[in-house]
Amino acid sequence: MRNRLFAVICVLLALAMLPGGASAKAKKAPKKDIGIQLYSVRSLIGVFGKSQGDYKPVLKQLADMGYTSVEAASYKDGMLYGQTPEQFRKDVEDAGMRVISTHCTLNLSDEELASGDFSKALAWWDECIAAHKAAGAEYIVVPSMRKISTLKDLQTYCRYFNEVGARCAAAGMKFGYHNHSREFEKIEDKVMLDYMLENTDPDKVLFEMDVYWTVMGKASPVDYFKKYPGRFRLLHIKDRREIGQSGMVGFDAIFANAREAGVENIIVEIEGSSYNDIVRSVRECADYLLEAPFVTAFFRDK
Repeated sequence: MRNRLFAVICVLLALAMLPGGASAKAKKAPKKDIGIQLYSVRSLIGVFGKSQGDYKPVLKQLADMGYTSVEAASYKDGMLYGQTPEQFRKDVEDAGMRVISTHCTLNLSDEELASGDFSKALAWWDECIAAHKAAGAEYIVVPSMRKISTLKDLQTYCRYFNEVGARCAAAGMKFGYHNHSREFEKIEDKVMLDYMLENTDPDKVLFEMDVYWTVMGKASPVDYFKKYPGRFRLLHIKDRREIGQSGMVGFDAIFANAREAGVENIIVEIEGSSYNDIVRSVRECADYLLEAPFVTAFFRDK
């Protein structure tokens, strides 16, 4: 009897050590703080205030994959994904994650750009900041700005962002800007992103570098980290489709220089997928970062 029991235990241990076995999964990777921009799963939960169904099962799936926080992209009329900020926060936390950030903005009108008076826009921001404070967000990030063609207008936007950033700071939050590729274009012989970095107050405005769009803008993320240390507090970790899929983005070098950049949190975003199943894409991105030896857990150290 004793020999038979010993044999059964040996078999169970051997099975657990096989790929996909319980022990293999448990030893898969250390705990890491990895956020996800919910725009990645827009086909499942909707976006920009339009709810496509119950997001709670999707939140639970994301948490089970290893994501620890979410960045929203659905603020409208004081609501997030059709829910009050308080309810959205509760639903995210009930799934085992936290609300880390949000993407939202109010572009300046032609009249506001011409006059330099954006007091009306700032009243909207006061309501927006209060809503995201209630949702538990640490950061509010502007995902893009309207097309502008003069440094005068860009300077007005920098003043605008400084003022919004000051209001976020007063509420105990942080404010930032997220780039696409066009911020690496020139206006009057000045690269837009450089001008913004040099004309916004580091104490009021941080930058969320989208590493994929930086590469697509023919720029080097690491070069920017070194030129403007401490300014890139958030990173959008992205590729053409799933992370690591294209071979174009040097993620190992990016993470090796993340401390110099000032990175506090990393957030996955998927705009394109290799599959019809977006859940598979999102899971592959989580697995890539959890398994990559060059991605450490230091981002939780504030």
